[in-house]
Amino acid sequence: MSRSYDMQVEITGPNPSRKEAVKRAAELVWPFESWPPYDDKLLAYGEGQLCGGESEEEFVERLTRAIWTANGKFCPVEVRATYLDDLPHETYNPDEDQYDEFLSAANKSAKPQEDHDNG
Repeated sequence: MSRSYDMQVEITGPNPSRKEAVKRAAELVWPFESWPPYDDKLLAYGEGQLCGGESEEEFVERLTRAIWTANGKFCPVEVRATYLDDLPHETYNPDEDQYDEFLSAANKSAKPQEDHDNG
C-alpha cells in the first residue's frame, strides 16, 4: 500500500563542488523540485508516495545516506514529512435555511434604495 507525502528537505553546508551531485542524489530518492539558490543551503520539496511499507524513518535514512554519499562528507539534513492522506480538515454542508438566508440577502440588495435626501 502506498501513502502520499509532501517531503521537504533542507541540506545545510553541502560541499560547494558537489551541490549538483547532491541534488541529483536526492532526486533519485524522491521527486524533489524547485531548488531555489542559497549560498550555504539546498532546499526543495516534492510530493510522492512511500511504498512497500517503508516508514518515514526508513525514508529519511535512505535519503540522508544518498545525500551524504554524494556530498562526500557529513552535512546536516532536515526532512519535514507531511502525510497527505489524512490531513486535518473540516467538512461544511450548507443547508436550505442558509440558502433561504442567501436569497433574502440577495433580494434586499437588489431592491432600489429609497432616496433619503428628500428634505
